[in-house]
Order: sequence, then C-alpha cells, then structure tokens
Amino acid sequence: MRLLFFGTPEFAVPTLARLLAGRHPVVGVVSQPDRRRGRGRKTSPSPVASHALAAGVPLFRPEKVGTQEVAETLAATLPDLGVVVAFGQFLPKRIRELPSLGYLINGHASLLPRHRGAAPIAHALLAGDVETGVSVMRVEREMDAGPVALEKRTKIGPDEDCGSLTERIAQLTADAISKGLDRIAEDRVTWTEQDPTRATLAPKIERRDAHLDWSNDASTLVQRIRAMAPRPGAFSEWNGEPLRILAARAEAGDGACAPGTVVIDDEAPRIATGRGWLRPLLLQRPGGKVLDVSEFQRGRGLESGDRLGEGANG
Repeated sequence: MRLLFFGTPEFAVPTLARLLAGRHPVVGVVSQPDRRRGRGRKTSPSPVASHALAAGVPLFRPEKVGTQEVAETLAATLPDLGVVVAFGQFLPKRIRELPSLGYLINGHASLLPRHRGAAPIAHALLAGDVETGVSVMRVEREMDAGPVALEKRTKIGPDEDCGSLTERIAQLTADAISKGLDRIAEDRVTWTEQDPTRATLAPKIERRDAHLDWSNDASTLVQRIRAMAPRPGAFSEWNGEPLRILAARAEAGDGACAPGTVVIDDEAPRIATGRGWLRPLLLQRPGGKVLDVSEFQRGRGLESGDRLGEGANG
C-alpha cells in the first residue's frame, strides 16, 4: 500500500521511521509548517519534517491542510491509505477520504474510548491509571471517536512520569500501526465501534493544570507531579516565585501542620498535605537547573516553617 503519513512532534518519529523501513512505501509526509523553537527561537522544521527531509521523502508543510489546493497536491501522490500520529490539525472530509481505500488511520495514545483528546498520556497519570496503551482507529470528524481496529496495552510503572511513559508509548504506537497495516493489507481487519458512554476527555495541558494544591492528599499530588514532568513541571509558590517539583513520593503521616508547611528531618524537606506528607526528590528554581533534593538544599534550600502555595510566605 502507498502510505501518506501525517505527524509533527518527536512522538510521531518512531512510527515514521518504522514505516520507512517497512514494506509499504511512504509516498509523502505531511507535517506542520516550520516554527520558532528552542531557547534561541530560531525557525526550524518539526521533528517529523526533519526526519522526512533526511530520508528524502516528499514533504508537505501546509499552514492549513484542509484547502482544496493542498488536497489536490496530496492526491497527486496517489496514496492508498493515510497514517496519522499526533499531526495537530483538524483533518476535513476531503483529506480523510483522499486515499484510494477511502480513509485514514490514527495511532492514539490511550485505550479508547478512555482519554480522547490532545493529552491522553498526562491524563492517564492524573487519573491514577495503572494501565494504558495505544488504539489504532479510523479517523472521523469527531475527535478520537472512530472505530478501533486494534489496541496494544502496557502497564504504567509506579514511578513513571509523563516523559518516560511518552517515550515508551511512542514505540508502542509504531508497533500498533505496523500490526494494523498488516491486517488492512491482508484484508483481515475488524473495526469495533467505541462505546460513547464510556468516553473520557483528555484536553491539552494548561499551566493551571501544573499548579499544586496542598489541600489535596499526598498521593494525588504525586500523580500530578508525575503527569506534569518533565514539562511543564508541577509547581507551587515559594518566596513569591514558582518552585517546580519534578519528582516526589508520598508518605503517610498526621496532619499536625497546615497544608503546604515545610518540615526538615534528616536534613531533607517534607511538605504537609491534606493527608500525608509529600517528599520532594527533584526541584528547580526559576531559570535554574533541575537539582536532586540534596543538591537543592545545599544552596538556598527549603527551611522548616516555610509555607508553599498561593498567598503563603516562605
């Protein structure tokens, strides 16, 4: 089958690499236009576009993929099937039905219909899920609501954060898409409609989602820290500035201190929560490096009696 690939971020690169090494020719890659990236804010191609350029594959970077002109350009590649992984633009009907088979497939990073939306991995961690995976589905107008061809499952490690889980899911997506393509090519694919009553939403992560509310229990706060690491990084106010906490563990204990209060024991800080204690492991000051808690404490570290949170003074 002649494949047209739609993708943009680093997450999609393992799938594109697998397809380029596979038996089905990739006749074109569609990615987002070049954007300003990195600290220098220099204009550069997306990770998928960079990979396509290095591989010498025809590359298309439309500002708006749904125009008639773009549709005609993509149709000229004569694709049999489209493969979508984290593309980042709405795909209208003229694009969805452009391949000769009449549809596109998408590798979505959740076990659908759970966690439909832009940030399924972070929301799986926020929800405290112990298992997640990848669903290969047909792309339809409603976001992530199309029928599913197959899924691949994986357990979530007890200390796994969004960064490490995303890397694993990216590789699992490549496996799932490859398996789905084999089933389609051999005409043995079965599409299963999703149950909309079981659907949950996983919208894009905003800065407010990374804020730590110390009235929550310690385990819930650790879930949020894992879901936000490494970016944007969960944070709380300390001495009038945001303090990022990128790894932590929950500990049992009484509620003798107000939530957000710091206590130092054995030269290490712990923070009172709505129930239990939060023991920070990795911290970062504004503009500083990510530091292990012991390194952080050797500088201007947390002190007993400090209060974290909005309106609190350290």
